[in-house]
Amino acid sequence: MTTVPRYHLQTIPAPQTYPDIAYPVLSDETMKQRLRNVLLAMQASGFTHLVIYADKEHGANFEYLAGFIPRFEEALLVVNAGGELSYIMGNENLKLVPHARNGGRCLHTPLFSLPNQPMEGDTPLAGLLASCGISDASCVGVVGWKLFTGHSALFDVPAFILDAVFSAAGGRERVHNATGLFISSEQGVRRLNSACEIAFYEYGANLASTRLLTALNAVEPGRREKEIGHHLAGWGQPNNVVMIAATGDRFAHACLYPTDKVIARGDKFSLTVGYKGGLTSRSAYVVASENELAAPVADYLTRVAIPYYHAVVKWLEFIRPGVTGAEVYRLIESVLPKDRWHWHLNPGHLVADEEWLSSPVYPGSAARLESGMLLQIDIIPSVAGYGGCSIEDTVGLADEALRDELARAYPQVWARMQARRQYVTEVLKIDLPVEVILLSNTVGYLRPFLLDKSKAVVKA
Repeated sequence: MTTVPRYHLQTIPAPQTYPDIAYPVLSDETMKQRLRNVLLAMQASGFTHLVIYADKEHGANFEYLAGFIPRFEEALLVVNAGGELSYIMGNENLKLVPHARNGGRCLHTPLFSLPNQPMEGDTPLAGLLASCGISDASCVGVVGWKLFTGHSALFDVPAFILDAVFSAAGGRERVHNATGLFISSEQGVRRLNSACEIAFYEYGANLASTRLLTALNAVEPGRREKEIGHHLAGWGQPNNVVMIAATGDRFAHACLYPTDKVIARGDKFSLTVGYKGGLTSRSAYVVASENELAAPVADYLTRVAIPYYHAVVKWLEFIRPGVTGAEVYRLIESVLPKDRWHWHLNPGHLVADEEWLSSPVYPGSAARLESGMLLQIDIIPSVAGYGGCSIEDTVGLADEALRDELARAYPQVWARMQARRQYVTEVLKIDLPVEVILLSNTVGYLRPFLLDKSKAVVKA
């Protein structure tokens, strides 16, 4: 019989953070390699053209090649099998095309522009697509941002754009959803990251975990949600999720954002912040010890926090290249059964520019974890009557060759990763596989009682 580890609250130092590291830029060669990746995937799938959709919320597949997302408007990037790129832009994003990391010609459609802006430009959108070489002899892949698992005939781009693609291609039968070419957890080109890309995304994961720990340290009765939320903002960088600093019951008056609500002792409390490459989240209680918990949740530590923490530890100690998503799913079901802890999303998913790229972790998944994947710990228990417990953070998988390249080409990034590993293995006593690299500073760090800032759960 397997012995279940014991866990206890212990006074330990908080993780080290890195408040101001150099902003990374993806190399030209990395951007060229991304285009080569897409062209090889197009060839393997038989596509002559890709039409890649973007708006501000759904621009990451576009940005993978362009290096930017459109602001205010929609945009299209058309890629042909020969590697020629055409950017179809509205009024306010035309100026960005000369700065694209993979260059291409610029076409203008006012249809993508804001209401009542100038609408000069008579070429129909279908005509612009035809000028990119799309015809009734083409096989066109439309790239949005959803896989529509089990519903491959669906598309998630606006109808007026899809109609134009159908028209240029001479009919719907020549047009297919190709989003999986980018984000599928089994074949998508974006599921795996090079050393350069991992170093780029480590910036956001470091920033998120640094800012969240700062906010966590500021939690005190009498302070407002807005005061805590202020600590989550970092260097003007855009968030890839809604920022959360919420005390007590959430969503009063349908408000998603930090308000003037005052933190009270005994409140349940949630914090979340995410940037490109990583999200960090924490949920716990605003108390100094379990003696201050209300009677109905007095056993929070043993009923919710420690079983959850055990599941996270098992997840961290199990993941490595070669295991399947189904095996990870079964592991969490075995240590934190869904019918008792009521988690309902995937216990782990891929991270990139988006907080959620896709997930290889689901029942029956044959997708294997691979070197180069970045994953978010995303196991969310929901026990009726209790506040939540959460320590979401970002880790990666790297085989020996990738680890060697990170150490050689990005020594400062590698030094931070090694310092994080030392903390997790020596202070938190978690047995990380050698292939697991840590992008977040706070991996494995759980304070269940937020007013005791010196104690965290530790594996015995």
